[in-house]
Amino acid sequence: MSPTLLLRRVNLLEGPGLPARRADVLLAGRRILAIDAAADAPADQQGAISLDAAQLWIGPALVDPHSVLEDPQLGRAETLTSLAETARIGGYGSVALLPWSTPWRDRPDRFDLSWPAPLRLLLWGAFSQAGEDKDLAPHADQLAGGACGLACGPSLPPLALLERGLRLGEMGQQPLLVAPWDPSLSQQGFVREGVEALRGGWPMDPPLSELLPLQSLLTLADALPEAPLRLMNLSTAGAVELLRRCPGPGRPLATVGWWHLLADSGNLDPAAEGWRLRPSLGGPSDREALIDALAEGSLSAVAVHHQALDAEECLLPLDQRRPGLAGHGLVLPMLWQELVERRGWPPSLLWHVLCWGPCQFLGIAPSRLSQGSSDWILFDPTAAAGFSPGRDPSLASNRPVQGLDALRGWVVAAGISAPECWSLPLIRSH
Repeated sequence: MSPTLLLRRVNLLEGPGLPARRADVLLAGRRILAIDAAADAPADQQGAISLDAAQLWIGPALVDPHSVLEDPQLGRAETLTSLAETARIGGYGSVALLPWSTPWRDRPDRFDLSWPAPLRLLLWGAFSQAGEDKDLAPHADQLAGGACGLACGPSLPPLALLERGLRLGEMGQQPLLVAPWDPSLSQQGFVREGVEALRGGWPMDPPLSELLPLQSLLTLADALPEAPLRLMNLSTAGAVELLRRCPGPGRPLATVGWWHLLADSGNLDPAAEGWRLRPSLGGPSDREALIDALAEGSLSAVAVHHQALDAEECLLPLDQRRPGLAGHGLVLPMLWQELVERRGWPPSLLWHVLCWGPCQFLGIAPSRLSQGSSDWILFDPTAAAGFSPGRDPSLASNRPVQGLDALRGWVVAAGISAPECWSLPLIRSH
């Protein structure tokens, strides 16, 4: 039988624009039965277990605006099932998958993937056929088939093709996701130019590989102010400054990858996982600029951009393996430590960039806590993290695992999880 729990004085993150506050919340299994004074009478009637939740935070489940799953059914590095479990454990109730799969998701008959409720799987459609940037994919058909928007590949497509697709207008106001990166300018490097990269002897990727494509995209956005452009994974201080200069109403919404907020070429161990990324890992000044831009709203959302690699591929030298990093289960506790505890962010701001900002980026209704909802998570920032490589259901081998013994914070209960999966001893300890 599902437990009925009354969370006394829990820290409530109710919805976008609302400050955090203390409240009593009554849970009937996965559902929120009542909030505030309305929780008392039903709690008495149902014999609820009353818990002191003063150190816990309850808010809507997190939203990942873009990640990658190459083979949903038979993948060696990740499957649809394993991704659902690792997202659930990390507090992610919604994940939007890019069309970068085998085969590319560029036709409406390839939108047959789903997760059991209350988890929500969103699917980006393809801008071009097979992601080859030669011919446009059938935009209207994909959107009618359930696509949440359209996405290009990992690099900037030809501007003529991009402009043609936007002017055709088949996507309406559904978002078009573009990565501001030009591989011909990257010099095959994978760490941004800087003193730290030079000292480490890393192959350097000049900032121009991001800045020049971004300038082109911002010019296009200015010429087509109604175009629903979205920018994927900005990574440099220069890109942030370019975005700031863009006029407010015409400025595209943009994401930043979670790892770029935590690691840079000056603080990451040379032997650690997390060097081989696309876009490239930046230096300390890049990381500080990205955090500041996220806090002020120039950047809209944090993306997990999950790209799983199997154990065999992770044995290759860094310059021979594909870029990518996995880790839905690590995002919330690591960003809480970095942004809330070390930098003094209010938890409501962290929830904004992990939940409500991604909703806006995807063009979906913002998540809110309300009676009857099961789209909630309960986070304990003081709990020893329940994550370990052996417990994470992800099949990916490219997860950052150094320093996990000192990591604090865990999703101890969630409406997106069955009650038998909750860490009730951790809750009762408070």
